[in-house]
Amino acid sequence: MSARRRFRRRGFSLPDDCLFCRLFKEGDHLREDEGFVAIKDINPRADVHLLVIPERHVASFREIGEFEPNEAKRMLEFVADTAREIGLDDYRVVVNVGEGGGQTIFHLHWHVLGGRTKGLP
Repeated sequence: MSARRRFRRRGFSLPDDCLFCRLFKEGDHLREDEGFVAIKDINPRADVHLLVIPERHVASFREIGEFEPNEAKRMLEFVADTAREIGLDDYRVVVNVGEGGGQTIFHLHWHVLGGRTKGLP
């Protein structure tokens, strides 16, 4: 079953040209829940490097207010549950904000890094 059928839109549109919107709909998901997915980073900066991507398209963490409080809470729980389910006890969670902060894809996402790191994403 494709992610497109599993997840219903909640009154917002996903840009067709956004890589992370496409990965949300069609990517190889390690874990998923309503509104959120986790995938492996294609350019890992640690032994374990996952990306948590929300379905809702907002450009960066600056726009976190666009999430309803319960939705933001569920997103943070999804990040923590993903790390726990893949067996990470100690790990780093990183959010790059804006070009100057290292953000290269302008769709809010969380990096989950475990094990030896090779620099920050």
